[in-house]
Amino acid sequence: MARTAVAMRFDRSDGVFCHVTSLPGPHGIGDLGEGAREFLGFLGKAGVDLWQICPLGPTTEVAGDSPYQSPSAFAGNPLLLGLDRLVEEGALRPSELEPVPDFPDDRVEYDAVRAYKLPLLRTAFERFDGSPTAEAAADLDAFREREPWLADYALFRALSAARPEDTWMEWPEPLRTREPDALAAAREEHAEEVRYHEFLQWTFDRQWRELREVAADNDVSIVGDVPIYVSLDSADVWANPDAFHLDEGNRPTAVAGVPPNPGDDGQRWGNPVYDWESLAEREYDWWIARFRRLFELADVARLDHFLGFVRYWAIPADADDPGAGEWREGPGRELFERVERELGDAPFIAEDLGFEDERMDALAYEFGFPGMRVPQYADWCEEGNPYQPMHYPEATVGYTSTHDTDTWMGYYGALPDHQRDCLHYNLGADGEGSIEWDIVEAVWASEAIVAMTTPQDLLGLGSDARFNEPGTARGNWEWRLTAGALDDAIADRLWELGEFHVR
Repeated sequence: MARTAVAMRFDRSDGVFCHVTSLPGPHGIGDLGEGAREFLGFLGKAGVDLWQICPLGPTTEVAGDSPYQSPSAFAGNPLLLGLDRLVEEGALRPSELEPVPDFPDDRVEYDAVRAYKLPLLRTAFERFDGSPTAEAAADLDAFREREPWLADYALFRALSAARPEDTWMEWPEPLRTREPDALAAAREEHAEEVRYHEFLQWTFDRQWRELREVAADNDVSIVGDVPIYVSLDSADVWANPDAFHLDEGNRPTAVAGVPPNPGDDGQRWGNPVYDWESLAEREYDWWIARFRRLFELADVARLDHFLGFVRYWAIPADADDPGAGEWREGPGRELFERVERELGDAPFIAEDLGFEDERMDALAYEFGFPGMRVPQYADWCEEGNPYQPMHYPEATVGYTSTHDTDTWMGYYGALPDHQRDCLHYNLGADGEGSIEWDIVEAVWASEAIVAMTTPQDLLGLGSDARFNEPGTARGNWEWRLTAGALDDAIADRLWELGEFHVR
């Protein structure tokens, strides 16, 4: 039998979705240190093939520390740097880590983490900057040469630090519109701060590559995440104005969102939309660079809001009403043909939830990108409902829950009685056992090419362990896994499921 397009890019496999910030560790936030290594060891023992994460970019307080609203689509988050790794290489002294604040172990307090970690990272930089070894200096120079986005990103962060109350759109016009003399003067004026941010990114890159080696040793591949849109206040928009619909002063003329539907007023996201015609003339160079960087950090990539590559809702920047927008054409197959020419058969997952569009489905099918299915969207009493795991087609990634949904137990607890009865019937469950493992097994047993769960669902945790609730500004991205919670018994059970269902 001929293999399907999706089976050409993916093996039948399984995974766990857990962002780095959620991992255990001693310094208030999951990082690239020992907690991540222990988590990869758990995945290896469980025979799990994939570790899915949210975007790795820096986060900001003003955006609620959402990894989907970053000042860069290329950079790594310095808060994820492992301090113990810096001690091991002599950039920090053990005594400088003391006293460690009494951080909670089940959630991230971002302000407290910043107050503790950022001064230590500054100390590590100053120690390095004062007397780098010849080998380290050469390695940093090679990183600068290899990553062309770094210079603009570091200058952007330096200028942002000098003007903390402003977005780049409030900067003086010569800086806002990137006049060469103004950029050169700013680079000289803020040279030390630029070097600081280059150091942080070089350190992140080294620590992440070391972690990828640990993943490979455990036969685990990493699934990264590509938000289709970037933050307006980002190095991406400031440094690449021709890639976006901006006016002569480099301010957006249109922003992204979704149109009104029966029962809602639509959404105005506020991200600048791409100038796909300009990008096509440049052979999609910015997107190729973005994907190339992503595949330096991950093995597989989830494409958020995949519909936006086919068509997208553009709202005039001066309009508050999402209904004032219009549908515009995206790049479609032309972009992904270019990606294949440059990067080969890149393994993408198409996030297609919430929209029905024949052209979107056809694009994903043509290139072998599996879509997504989440059982929390199911009508359990409707025969043949496509979100019931027994009806997942091969060309999908089946999840028990995602970062944007409630946990499985939170969802289950809120189900109306008749839906819960139908769910029990569909899963062959009596409601008396571990319903969280019933849904894991149902997803693992499905035809979906990839089956994915979360630590919260493996542990049977309720809504208080939810990672993110879209449309809310506070309390998101904070949940953490406590040390030792994912034990050998859970690993053994996952391994048995994977073996039984040929994953």
